[in-house]
Amino acid sequence: MRRLRRWYAWWVRHAARVRDFLYVAFSLLTIVAQAASGGHWTAKDWYVLGAGIVASVALLWRRRFPVTVTALTVVAMLTGGIFVPMGLALLTLSIRRRDLALAILGLASYAAYVLNTWGGKGSIWVSIFTGPFLVGAWIAVGAYVGARRDLMASLRDRAERAEAERELRSEQARLGERARIAQEMHDVLAHKVSLIALHAGGLEVNPAVGAEKVEGSAKLIRETARQAMEDLREVLGVLRTDVSVAGADLAPVPQAADLERLIEASRDAGVTVGYDVALPDDVPDSVGRTVYRLVQESLTNVHKHARGAATEVLVDGARGEGVTVRVTNVRPVAAGSLLPGAGAGLVGLRERVQLVGGRLTTGPTIEGGWRVEAWLPWDDRKQDAEPVLLDEAMKGNDDAAADR
Repeated sequence: MRRLRRWYAWWVRHAARVRDFLYVAFSLLTIVAQAASGGHWTAKDWYVLGAGIVASVALLWRRRFPVTVTALTVVAMLTGGIFVPMGLALLTLSIRRRDLALAILGLASYAAYVLNTWGGKGSIWVSIFTGPFLVGAWIAVGAYVGARRDLMASLRDRAERAEAERELRSEQARLGERARIAQEMHDVLAHKVSLIALHAGGLEVNPAVGAEKVEGSAKLIRETARQAMEDLREVLGVLRTDVSVAGADLAPVPQAADLERLIEASRDAGVTVGYDVALPDDVPDSVGRTVYRLVQESLTNVHKHARGAATEVLVDGARGEGVTVRVTNVRPVAAGSLLPGAGAGLVGLRERVQLVGGRLTTGPTIEGGWRVEAWLPWDDRKQDAEPVLLDEAMKGNDDAAADR
């Protein structure tokens, strides 16, 4: 088997030169036989031998100059009746080109074959009827080989493109998976970590509070940290055993009904949060989840960048009219940020809102605070989308969001 592979590798490297040698050798043999067929050498026989040698040697350049070599062999056929070099040249020409040049040289070859018999021993009528078959056979074989080579090259190119596209899709899937994991980790942990930082910051700036207050804050920090660890363990557990489409079972998946618990957690951290939530229970899951993430990210940013600032949360919506979410905080008293941010939190919110067909506006208020306002569609004609659909859309679109 190894020897066979070596022979095959050698043939692949030298196949073109071996074919050149065989073509020239076969053509020279036929020329010598044709020139010596008369028994005694005449001037015509010497001319046939010389022209045949020239036409045969010219076959070495038939790949580089197929039209020129074919035209030369046609002249040799017309003047000396040398057919084999012309046939081999037509074979190469039809392999490499199937265009007007092949048609013209094919007709010229047929004409040279017929005219060569004019005044000779052969009947011109026989040449007229046999010429298309003799000349056409070389062209047909060459055209078949050339078409097959083109087909194989096309199939090879398509296979390479398909492989490249498969690798590209695989890379895009990996990048989308990384972005999806980063988004879920941020949504699950950023809010609770900001609450822990807010509690710790309150104790740091006011260390003279009583033991009872310190004990309460420590308890809240411990409970919030435990919840964060449970959420982290749940997310990582799902990621290790995720078999759903696009990871639709990533947990937890909050809804609009969890807003009150979210706001109470901020209140426990010492943030004055007023809220007015007027949202029916039959709000679509995709819209409800987006509402929750909007409020969660907005409160997280308040914890980080506007600690102690009073905040108002307004959620109002109805079927057919859409859902409006507005989170506004007053100008913060304290300066600086409790936690570092990557500056992509609002980018992730904007992508979430756009995925459900909504609008998001953010910016400072006249009083020096900050407002996040969004409108989400709630169309009667659209049924509630399953969580898997939104998560699948989010795949590859969510950046690793942190905070603004």
